[in-house]
Amino acid sequence: LSAVALATPGKVALRLSQNRVSFRSLSAVEIESYCATGEPMDKAGAYAIQGKAAIFIEHLEGSYSAVMGLPLYETAELLQDADIAMF
Repeated sequence: LSAVALATPGKVALRLSQNRVSFRSLSAVEIESYCATGEPMDKAGAYAIQGKAAIFIEHLEGSYSAVMGLPLYETAELLQDADIAMF
């Protein structure tokens, strides 16, 4: 789950994005090699979808940007609903 909120005078609006990331089965060697890169050591869930672990992702259901950390579609909806120009 990834959420975003927009607070304007007198109102707080929220949007939620539900996402599922499926990884293929990994061998012990693949896991050890990936850990040796150091990448998983500072990541929530030990991976970044845009990082080295992307090669292990078998399927993504939902929003790529939400998995990265900011659900862009939902953010744009909030801005549009609040009459805030995006461009």
